[in-house]
Parts: sequence; structure tokens; C-alpha cells
Amino acid sequence: MARRIDPVQDRQRRTALVGAAYQAIYERGYHAVTLADIAAEAGVSRGTLMYHFGSKAGLLTAAMQRFTRTMTAATRRALRQAAGPEAKLRAYVENQFYGVENTRRFYTVWLDFQSAASHDPALLAVQREFLAQTHALDLELAQLGGSNGADARARQLRALVEGLSLRFVAEEAPDLEAYRRECEAGARALLALPIDG
Repeated sequence: MARRIDPVQDRQRRTALVGAAYQAIYERGYHAVTLADIAAEAGVSRGTLMYHFGSKAGLLTAAMQRFTRTMTAATRRALRQAAGPEAKLRAYVENQFYGVENTRRFYTVWLDFQSAASHDPALLAVQREFLAQTHALDLELAQLGGSNGADARARQLRALVEGLSLRFVAEEAPDLEAYRRECEAGARALLALPIDG
């Protein structure tokens, strides 16, 4: 008799495995991490990983899909809940730099992932999906400065965030509030919003 699979438990297990993969990538690097590393992080066998994802590439792709979707969903939700341009700007900035360790972990893994995506069509598809999602969010913020030229401002906002994130990852002890202030000041300049405070 075949074992029945509880779909809720199966989904929870996959989520835990993806989280373990993400942490292992952060600690060891995308190219260096092995299924054995991820299995040890998750406390499961390599066979369990293969059962759920089919391959290392399948697991790592699922990890990046989950975390990029989580980041964009959190930013989208924060923008929708914010009332007015000032609140939207702050919500946007806070979701780009959302805690020292979380920000360091996300952008470290993301940079590693971007490098790998240049040689892997499946990963490149995930990267393009993330860029489309972030562009939509950046465009929503860019339209605070008017609809004329909003698309270009959206790309400039993303360049601002990614440039600051590179510096953030490189610093030994980044000052989260300083990065938020720099990001907000840059976004204000791009959007031609008045300086607050």
C-alpha cells in the first residue's frame, strides 16, 4: 500500500527545505553549497531533497523564487497600506533595507544568484521574474513624481537600491539607518519630492 502524503505537511516540508537551502547558500556561496550541506542544515537526507526538488538546481531555483517573491510581496503590501506619498516612500525604503542581518543575507544571496543566473537559463528566468516584479513596485513609487518619465525613474530607483545594497554587503558593520536615509534622499531627488524634516 502506497503511503499517503499529507499536502499540508508536504508544503511545510518544502518550505523548510527551501529555507535551509537559502541559509546554506548564504553561509557557503551558491557554487560551493552542496546537497549534503543543505541536507545537514535541514536535518534531512539528500534523498529527501531529491524527492522534493529533483536536483540541486531545482532546489536552489525554488529557494530564489520563494525569497524574491517574499520580498516583493512584503514591499507591495507595505506600499498598499501606506497612506500618502511620504508614507509610501518610507515603506519602500524600509522594505529595501529591512534589518541588518536580513538585508545582508538577502543581498549576499541575491548577488551570488545573479552571477550564477548568467550561466543558467532556469535561474535567469527567476532573475527576470524578480526584475519584472521589482520594476512594477519601483514604477508605483516613481509615479509619485508624475507619470511623465516614470519608467526611467523606476529603473533609476532600482539602480539606487542595488548600488546601496552592494555597499551594504561589503561593509563590516553597516549602519542600517544611514542606508535608509541615503536611499530616501536619493529617491526624493529622483522623484523631485521635497526634503522632509
